[in-house]
Amino acid sequence: MSPPLNRITSDERLPAQVDVVVIGGGVIGVSAAYHLAKKGHSVALVEKGHVGAEQSSRNWGWCRQQGRARAEIPLAREALRLWDDMQIDAGVDAGFRRTGVLFLTKNPQELAAWEKWAETARELQVHSTILSRAEIAERLPGNTDPWIGGLYTPSDGRAEPSMAVPALATAARKHGVTIHQGCAARGLETQGGRVSAVVTEKGTIRAQSVLLAGGAWSSLFCRRHGIELPIGLVNATACRTTPAPEITSGALGTDFYCIRRRLDGGFTLALRGRGTVELSPDLFRYARTFWPTYKHRRNGLKLSFGKSFFDQIMRGTSWSLDTPSPFEAERVRDPAPDMSLVNSALAALIKSNPELKDIEIAEAWGGTIDTTPDTIPVISPVDTLPGFFLATGFSGHGFGIGPAAGKLAADIVTGGAPLVDPAAYSHTRLIDGRPLAPVSPF
Repeated sequence: MSPPLNRITSDERLPAQVDVVVIGGGVIGVSAAYHLAKKGHSVALVEKGHVGAEQSSRNWGWCRQQGRARAEIPLAREALRLWDDMQIDAGVDAGFRRTGVLFLTKNPQELAAWEKWAETARELQVHSTILSRAEIAERLPGNTDPWIGGLYTPSDGRAEPSMAVPALATAARKHGVTIHQGCAARGLETQGGRVSAVVTEKGTIRAQSVLLAGGAWSSLFCRRHGIELPIGLVNATACRTTPAPEITSGALGTDFYCIRRRLDGGFTLALRGRGTVELSPDLFRYARTFWPTYKHRRNGLKLSFGKSFFDQIMRGTSWSLDTPSPFEAERVRDPAPDMSLVNSALAALIKSNPELKDIEIAEAWGGTIDTTPDTIPVISPVDTLPGFFLATGFSGHGFGIGPAAGKLAADIVTGGAPLVDPAAYSHTRLIDGRPLAPVSPF
């Protein structure tokens, strides 16, 4: 079941030519289109399904700096500023609020790692506080777990995934972006060794530059053009509860369950670090690259081997641009939720917080996270195909840092001064043979 989502209308006329085509209507693509248009460029955004319908509306709704890898902290810091700005510009509520993020632990080694992280974060102008046992008890008087400490970042926030990307799309359209839903990009045309157009199911759009922000679909799109992009797919589960007492106004993470307060008075609830890895031909192709990450996180991962594996073998990666593509066969990726995770999360939440004993699950859903071997996204040109750019592989971090990731992508596409140093997000790092391992401490 898919979560609720505010819908927007599409522009009827597909432009014959623009400066930039953005492929993908999630938070990254919409934010990039917004910033490109603000720079004065003509932009068409094409989306095979609906704006925000895949992982951008299925995530937890956390907008955090806390716990980011060092390379992501500057981007996360800028994202919070841009969430404020873009929400105001849209004139539509995206649900963004600066209500803080709190992590709790019973593990002395984890607490020590958080203390080191907080020192690093302070060097990058992010101010997080280590909380004592007594301070946690004061904040959460009804909680029964024996926490030894916590990490709190008051400047972090939350937003409503069902509202946020449509709101940002409203802002993008104000600046001239045309938005085309139900319009799959089948592939690229090239001329003189560089990108010259995007072929969609509704026609061809000529463009000097193309930004692929296709999330779980990005690796497949790239393979059609002989471009290597190691992306693994992890199916995750989340749910929302019925209205409940406000034990926190922001986001709360523990060693087992994680929650975020919602505008409707309930919580978005999930289990930390749990998911199902889809075994695919591409994943086997990149198995050596992903092995360090899998070893690091395997305790929370299941493996799935099913129909999708054989579907990928049968469809191949060389479809004609004149016939329907794989992107038209599955408009909105909608994996089933793992109800065992939902039930475990709810039981753990109630056990820790007896005052929530009467809450129930209102709705559960699945989503697919596109992850890179080092859990750092790709925001980068593709060196082998001038005019083609990537903003993908956000590894479960995309929603919160989306506004800044889109701004950085727009800077790179246009050759402007980058919002932050883009070196950590290069495409080259994933394909040049260097060792890769997950870098986030959380």
